Formats: sequence, structure tokens, C-alpha cells
Amino acid sequence: MRATKALYRLDRKEYGHDLSSDSFLYTRAAVVTAGRETYEAVLRDPQLFVPYAADLTWAENLLYVPDEAYRRITGEEWDRSTRYSYESYSNTAGWTSA
Repeated sequence: MRATKALYRLDRKEYGHDLSSDSFLYTRAAVVTAGRETYEAVLRDPQLFVPYAADLTWAENLLYVPDEAYRRITGEEWDRSTRYSYESYSNTAGWTSA
């Protein structure tokens, strides 16, 4: 799964209601970098996200990996567009009340 889609899927009210947009984004990135097993466990149980948020466990650098790789390979900046936005609060379905 692409990192943007994984970050998008974690962009939900039950995870980020008390975090600033940057803190929420970088904490979601930390969950993704923890590996598929951890990521899927957090999707099943939002309480598993709490330690990442409480300890401000961040992985901001994950966001820049594709851009840097593209620049190194091509020597150009990547003008990317993705189906899923990784920005905090972009998953509107994840923020609507059930």
C-alpha cells in the first residue's frame, strides 16, 4: 500500500481529535513506519494510536522520501499528485460523526 493511502486511512477523528494538524500528520507517519502489522493493528484498535500521540512519536521524514528519491534519480523536482491526500483532516469521511 502506498504511504499516502495509509496516512489517509489513519486520518480519522478517533485518532487525531486532540492533535494539531502537524502533530497528527507526523504521528500517523510514525505508525506507518512502524510496519504493516502495527499499522493494521492501529486501524483495528484506535487505542493503539494513543502511545504514538502521547509520546509525540514522529516520522516527518517519511513524507519527503519519494520527493528526494525522484530528485536524486532525475535531477528534477517531482510535481506529484496523488489520489489520497496525506494532509491532516483531508479524509472528510473519517471526520464525520457516525
